[in-house]
Amino acid sequence: MTQQRESWEAARRLLRRVRDVMAAPGSMQDRLDFVVRIIAAEMVAEVCSIYIRRGGDMLVLYATQGLNPEAVRVTRLAIGEGLVGHIAERALPIALSEAQSHPDFAYRPETGEEIYHSLMGVPILRAGRVLGVLVVQNRTPRQYTEDEIETLQTVAMVVAELVAGRDIFGDGAAETSAETSTRPKRLSGTPLCGGLAIGTAVLHEPRLPVRRMVAEDPEAEFERLAVALREMYSALDSMFSAADLSSSGEHRDVLDTYRMFAQDRGWIERIREAISGGLTAEAAVRKVQDDTRARMRQVRDPYFRERLHDIDDLSNRLLQHLADPEADQSIASQLPEGAVLVARSMGPAELLDYSRKNLQAVILEQGSPTAHVAIVARALDIPVIGGIDDALGNIQPGDTVIVDGDHGIVFIRPGEQIQQAFVESVRAREEQRAIYAAQKDEPTVTLDGVRIVLNINAGLFIDLQHLHDSAAAGVGLYRTEVPFMVEDRLPDVAAQTEFYQRVLDLVGDRPVVFRTLDLGGDKILPYWRTTREANPAMGWRAIRVALDRPYLLHQQLRALLRASAGRDLNVMFPMVTEVAEFERARSILATEIRRRERRGAELPRRLRVGAMLEVPSLAWQLPALLQRVDFLSVGSNDLLQFFLAADRTNPRLAQRYDVLSPAVLSFLRFVVSKCDEAGVPVSCCGEMAGDPIEALALVGLGFRSISMPPPAVGRIHAMVRSTSVSSLAEYIRSLERLPDHSVRAKLKAYAADHGIAA
Repeated sequence: MTQQRESWEAARRLLRRVRDVMAAPGSMQDRLDFVVRIIAAEMVAEVCSIYIRRGGDMLVLYATQGLNPEAVRVTRLAIGEGLVGHIAERALPIALSEAQSHPDFAYRPETGEEIYHSLMGVPILRAGRVLGVLVVQNRTPRQYTEDEIETLQTVAMVVAELVAGRDIFGDGAAETSAETSTRPKRLSGTPLCGGLAIGTAVLHEPRLPVRRMVAEDPEAEFERLAVALREMYSALDSMFSAADLSSSGEHRDVLDTYRMFAQDRGWIERIREAISGGLTAEAAVRKVQDDTRARMRQVRDPYFRERLHDIDDLSNRLLQHLADPEADQSIASQLPEGAVLVARSMGPAELLDYSRKNLQAVILEQGSPTAHVAIVARALDIPVIGGIDDALGNIQPGDTVIVDGDHGIVFIRPGEQIQQAFVESVRAREEQRAIYAAQKDEPTVTLDGVRIVLNINAGLFIDLQHLHDSAAAGVGLYRTEVPFMVEDRLPDVAAQTEFYQRVLDLVGDRPVVFRTLDLGGDKILPYWRTTREANPAMGWRAIRVALDRPYLLHQQLRALLRASAGRDLNVMFPMVTEVAEFERARSILATEIRRRERRGAELPRRLRVGAMLEVPSLAWQLPALLQRVDFLSVGSNDLLQFFLAADRTNPRLAQRYDVLSPAVLSFLRFVVSKCDEAGVPVSCCGEMAGDPIEALALVGLGFRSISMPPPAVGRIHAMVRSTSVSSLAEYIRSLERLPDHSVRAKLKAYAADHGIAA
């Protein structure tokens, strides 16, 4: 305890000295030169250097103590280049006792750093953006402690406030917002909540400045934090109870989940630790917010990245209460009639801050259909579009904006013809919604009598509401890793059992397929230490993690068996690359079944075990695999990016990655035929199943069960009911023989010619 107290005192002393330098008169260069000298001395390091991001993708050495002074403003590293670039790219700290042995080390002879062995570096973050990198180095190999890393991160936060938004090079090269013309413009994004709207742009800017960084009295800051949290909880309860929403439904589950985040012990404890390190309550909240953003940047799955928006929302809300605990949090009076909100991201409670009668639509730079704000927006029937690049740079306050939430299109400053087309689109959309509503309770059967089973993909309780609001028959894929990722510690068997029991209760008598943990790769647990992988999609993940850490799979299967006692249980193992992996996983399940039998515990009424086909090589072991599985699920997202050797998330490969290539169709037909021969049910889940044209191809290839994101069910249901399988199957066969890059256009034409709702 004494050592920890001394460490905290040293950190606060360093922060105070850095703060005093930042506030002192003098040029930016003089102050940064002084800062690196202070840090080097306080942290007992021979080198301290500050690299500043310039021109978007270049890191320039701007101040140093210990390296060759001639290298200042000369040494440059691209984002991702060298250890400094590595830190900036990942927005995460690094500590190495032998830096030069790291594969990312890049030697710059002008710096003279070859005599230094160890290196510790942290990103300079502000608002989730990397402004630069702060580095210390030592001549001898040194094991940097967690406290030292934490201290350097805190100092970097203070440095960020100094350099943010300043043209420190004096050459006009500092990054600025893009200039916006007054001409009409069309932007495309991702539809998050359907609907059409026209209104006046209003910028949503919740970020408050942190004016005081260093605390003089930590105990006083702890008390300020406690008061602000109590005030925030009370304000949230009042807002949620007053919201114009029904008392049940997925949006209510979202708000309950939001409350859970607000009271998360891990989040609050990290803020308290930052205060202990010498920060004010406001600065501590901001530091945890930026650290969380940096960690979540490594997660590529949008389903999990969306949870970051809730934490952003809570952080900004808590900062408001710290600034003025008595302030009225509602900003409804500031929203003009017919407003379209434009924001980088939003949480669900932020949306409820605004008056529903004045709010027409929401435009986000980030966001996916699983975003909590999108789910609440659907409950309020507010159109939302996400993924609009540089929306805040392109849209000015007061601009007239048309939002086409059905197709993910935004028209800025539209002309008269565009506005007339908007009126016609509103009419067409209402007609389409009427068709979906009329067909909702109709069987999912093609024109020639073929039944197609539609399921949803889910990962939160709120997703399950769609089972009762759509034509979905069940849950084709339940992502069980979600509760592992939102907790600050590994859920035990009891916690997992309770979670799975609630899923089964909510699903009722409909089937649900539990996919076992798909962790690793880009799905990072906050309480796990992992090493960087060059290609995480093909790295240590999913069943590989489960088999290397069998206690995880034992505990999860034990919980699933407990939760489904007397009920049906469907278990599916992900990312299986060979039959031997499936057999090892199934043997663990058999062990857990025997364990329950010995204890006289009730078993599931019916147990079905399946595998996901996500690795092309497994297709060539299908004869052996199909003798051992009860069902097979084709995971189109991973399978097809591996099959095409193209990262589906890489914009530069967007024109190369097309799942409707003849090669893909032939491969999928081969899989279906092998399953049919063996009498094993096969389904397809993933993005392909949620697109009407791509799902049309799946039906033509012989898939009779597909699982998709919940919002897609209505469209796919209408497509199936307007399709004749007999003629479609023959047409798909003809497309497989073509040399084309993609047959998408031909399938669209086929759908139009045959009156298919696609």
